[in-house]
Amino acid sequence: MATFLYRLGRGSYRLRWLVLAVWILIVGGVGAAAATMQQETNPEFVLPGTESQEAFDLLEDRFPDANADGGTAQIVFESENGEPLTAEANKAVIDDLAATMADSPQIASVTSPFATDEAGNPIGMIAADGQTIAVMQVAYAEPAMELDEGTIAYLEDAIADTEDAGVRVEVGGDVLQPMPETGTTELIGIGVALVVLVITFGALLAAGLPIITAVLGVMLTTAGILAATSFMNVSESTGTLASMIGLAVGIDYALFILSRYRNELAADGRVEDKRARAEAMGRAVGTAGSAVFFAGLTVVIALLGLSVVNIPFLTEMAVAAAVTVVIAVLIAVTLLPAFAGFTGKRIFTKRQRRRIAEGLHDAKPNGGKRWAGFITRHPILVALVGIVGLGTLAYPALDLELGLPDAGTSGTETTQRQAYDLISEGFGAGFNGQLIIVGDLEDGVDAMTAAQDITAELNDIDGIAVVGQAFPNADLDTVMVTVIPETGPSDHATNELVHEIRGFLADDTDANWAVTGATALNIDISDNLNDALLPYMLIVVGLAALILLLVFRSILVPIMATLGFMLSVFAALGALVAVFQWGWGAELFNVDQPGPIMSMMPILMIGLVFGLAMDYQIFLVTRVREAYVHGADPKRAIVEGYGHSSRVVVAAALIMISVFAAFIFSGEALIASMGFALAAAVIFDAFVVRMAIIPAIMALIGRGSWWIPKWLDRILPNVDVEGDKLQEHLTKDAPSEDERELVGASK
Repeated sequence: MATFLYRLGRGSYRLRWLVLAVWILIVGGVGAAAATMQQETNPEFVLPGTESQEAFDLLEDRFPDANADGGTAQIVFESENGEPLTAEANKAVIDDLAATMADSPQIASVTSPFATDEAGNPIGMIAADGQTIAVMQVAYAEPAMELDEGTIAYLEDAIADTEDAGVRVEVGGDVLQPMPETGTTELIGIGVALVVLVITFGALLAAGLPIITAVLGVMLTTAGILAATSFMNVSESTGTLASMIGLAVGIDYALFILSRYRNELAADGRVEDKRARAEAMGRAVGTAGSAVFFAGLTVVIALLGLSVVNIPFLTEMAVAAAVTVVIAVLIAVTLLPAFAGFTGKRIFTKRQRRRIAEGLHDAKPNGGKRWAGFITRHPILVALVGIVGLGTLAYPALDLELGLPDAGTSGTETTQRQAYDLISEGFGAGFNGQLIIVGDLEDGVDAMTAAQDITAELNDIDGIAVVGQAFPNADLDTVMVTVIPETGPSDHATNELVHEIRGFLADDTDANWAVTGATALNIDISDNLNDALLPYMLIVVGLAALILLLVFRSILVPIMATLGFMLSVFAALGALVAVFQWGWGAELFNVDQPGPIMSMMPILMIGLVFGLAMDYQIFLVTRVREAYVHGADPKRAIVEGYGHSSRVVVAAALIMISVFAAFIFSGEALIASMGFALAAAVIFDAFVVRMAIIPAIMALIGRGSWWIPKWLDRILPNVDVEGDKLQEHLTKDAPSEDERELVGASK
């Protein structure tokens, strides 16, 4: 592996114009495909194999006029003058708005608060207590994400026309949900990364290369996603995770190789020599590039493993992010060397080149060696402080509550949140999380009798506030009824109620009943994620452990790496609960409304953090193993390894933290919590686990860290991450001193 990558890196440096041309063709081709093939992204959310999805599909088939997948708007009214909404002036405002909305583009139905059925019975929503709150139900013919901009503008203008009319108007539902904007957050992350790189390299030109290659990789993936919309369903959120992960690993992978290249070139001392620069790049890609390859492989495995959850949009996000990682690796081992070839000796500043020529580039021990020396002298103290500290941070995770966001978690200043609160005040919290129960009748069952029976049965279940009128479809083979829980959509009692209703209806022999609606769908998502968590961990951790076994040829190092990762994840979950659920420092971290943690966060964190944690494990410990196999004793190997790699790992971690933390301010709950959790996890894993606990334990174990059964060592393929075979190759082909002098004289 190392020898192959050495040749690839050296060849890319020498044939830089050819490499650049190939990448230009790739970028141009993918960009042209995106421009010509791009279609609308797919806003449809499906959860195959779940009861809520089966019920939703049945509704679409048997009740087509119900527009089960259509966008909705709940226009909520509150009297501002204390008079009931049935008063003449207030009623006129509502009636005028109802008439206006009836002429809206893409409209399916408008149900006024004052609407009645054919028998004159009221079917609209007016709060019985004082009649000061009412709701107009608006349904659209298309899903919310597919509505035209003109349709949204029509609704907003209609609402604006009611201002100063004596009636407060707020809008809930999914039609006015804002789309998250991530462009600014990405720029913040890139800006911080550039500052860190300038400090690390001390040269602006060198600092710019990782930024350029990472952004190029993200742009390439984004263009590929746009092109893919022409032949497959792609969700709106597919590119978000790809951008987040692509920027972070793209910068880091380029940073590791470029740092190794500069170190190799500085140690050789021949910065002015073109051939020496090409050889240094070959050695850098052969060694650091091997670590990049296996680090990228662990991230890809962790991401692709998310497909076991069987949530299509999550699988799409994971695949797109995995492709971004693959592209980042390819760019790091080919295009980065080519760019370095164009920069030539300017990869160092004039002052740096002068110090290298004077032999002062490594004149004193660096901070990494001093820190590693402290750890090896006090391993028990460092390990205890790190483990106890992370264990304390993990404590809030014991109170973890999972759920999916609704309008109740939106900012209090938003119209969606205010509409949610008004509905809860006027009708009860359960009206924000209505359940739809649909039954596919058995042959010979009378539809009207089944409707009456299901209504009576549901009225006997505790926790239900209102059971709507059950009614059959036109073909009299399906019955639908709406149920209003007593508790809100994210309340634990509502979760229990849905499971109780499903269990109760499972024994009915007249129909195959199913419960759906946004609340039931959220519950099914949580159940799917919980069921998939253990298989996912076994797959990802198992495969990654095999990779680490190959890389380190050790039994204990992969075990330490995995246990350290678990400690990081639980500590990050604890911090997530403290901020996003308990509300500690909520304003500081842009948390509008504390509440349950996203149900998909644990499994996402496990996947992403595991891949990223193994990055640092590989980058740090491969240098330790490299020193160990070259003759250093275990403690000295730790000092040497961390002396070479800790500075660049710290820089890489700071870059990842800045990229992830910038997404906290994206304005979208899932992305914000994901950015916070990943930033916290990188802080804990990079600075506490990899930089403190792992070397402390390795110092305590000593040579046992590298123990492996002889029979296993014989059968494992040698991937040569530490570069032994590469070193033999270079030594065999290296010119003698006399040859070097002849070459120098000829120049």
